[in-house]
This record gives sequence, structure tokens and C-alpha cells, in this order.
Amino acid sequence: MSARRAPRVLDSFNYAAEGVIHVLRTQRNMRIHFVVAIAVVAAAIAVDVSKIELIALLLSISFVLVAEMINTAIESTIDVATSSFDPMAKLAKDIAAGAVLIASLNAVAVGYLVFSGKAADKTARVIDRVRDAPAELTLTALALTVLGVVALKAWTGRGTPLRGGLPSGHAAIAFAGWVAVTYIAHQDRRFVISTIAFVLALLVAQTRVESGVHSTLEVVLGGLFGAFVTLAVFQLSS
Repeated sequence: MSARRAPRVLDSFNYAAEGVIHVLRTQRNMRIHFVVAIAVVAAAIAVDVSKIELIALLLSISFVLVAEMINTAIESTIDVATSSFDPMAKLAKDIAAGAVLIASLNAVAVGYLVFSGKAADKTARVIDRVRDAPAELTLTALALTVLGVVALKAWTGRGTPLRGGLPSGHAAIAFAGWVAVTYIAHQDRRFVISTIAFVLALLVAQTRVESGVHSTLEVVLGGLFGAFVTLAVFQLSS
């Protein structure tokens, strides 16, 4: 009986690649992390970050992706080993998920430190032209967003003005508010305020999907509609 052949170096790389592909295919959080990672690297290139800043971003991104893969491996191993509820198994899963949370928070902090000043510098001149716009401008943008959502729902024949249908009215208003806040906020605090408003808008969008009221597509289209309508209003008034 011949001994089992040790895997070649090429086989090891193939197995590793299969593991990455499997996690991307089966884990929603991993796909989200991956898309965000690509967007962050593209933004870093666009704003011309320094070599040290790019290294910090890449390390933070890798930390998050590795933590997510380890979390997935631990969960899969526990699911295979246990067939019934086990408090220790739950605790192990919670600890692994906590590691991903810490890695994600670290990545957010690094991203903020790298992009805060650069993003403010890139957008200051454009946004300052309408920073002192009257409050009526924001109300006009929000009103147009609401009217546009109602019109689109009437046209598609799906949902009601306050529930369901294409596009999501809650997401449209949330992202319209994000754009308006970004324009109005003072330059010194704009990035922080805009980031908080964007996170809140994302949370609103997520709740609409999690509650089953809207599909992901309806929420995405609603968010884009609200953001672009508000952006157009502010740009035309400048």
C-alpha cells in the first residue's frame, strides 16, 4: 500500500484559492467586506495617499478579511462537531464574531484617520459655494425627493407611498438628508458630520431590507434617487 502523496506547492495554492472563493460565495459579510475593500483602495489611489497611509489601509483590510475567514472556519467546524445547542459552541462563535468586529472597528478608525483631511480638502471648494444656502433649499430637495418617490411608485404600480414598492421612500429621504447635511455642514466638521449621516442612512436602508418591506434593489435605487435629486438641487442653486 503506497503512502499518501504530500500536496505539491501548486496544489496548496489551489486549495487556498478555493477556500477564499468558497467564503466569498457563501458568506454575505465577506462579500460586503470585499466590496468595501476595493472601494477603499480605489479611493486611496484617487486621493493620492502616502505610502505609509496605503500600507496602513492594506494591513487593516487584510486584518478584516482574515478575521472573517477565521470566523467562518470556526463556525463551520462547530456546526460539524455539534448537532444540538451547546452554550460553549455559541460562546466560541460569539468570540470569533467579536474578533471580526474589533478588526472592522480598527479598519474604520484607520480609514477615518487617512481620509478625513484628504476628503475635506478635495470637496471643500465645491461644497463651500452652497454652504450658506438657505434652509428652504434643503426642504425643497427633500420635497422633490418625496414627490419623485410617489411618482415612481405610481408609475411602477408597486407599493404605497409609505410602504413597499420601487423605490424605497425611506432610503431616498435618508440619503437625501445625508447629501444635504454634507453640503450645509461647516468645513471643519464636515467629514465627521457627513460620515455620521451616511452611517445613519445606511442603517435606515438596512432596516427596510431586514424587515422585508423592500428588496435590496429597491433600497439601493431609492438611496441613489434621493442622493442625486438633492445633489442636483444644490448644484443648480450654486
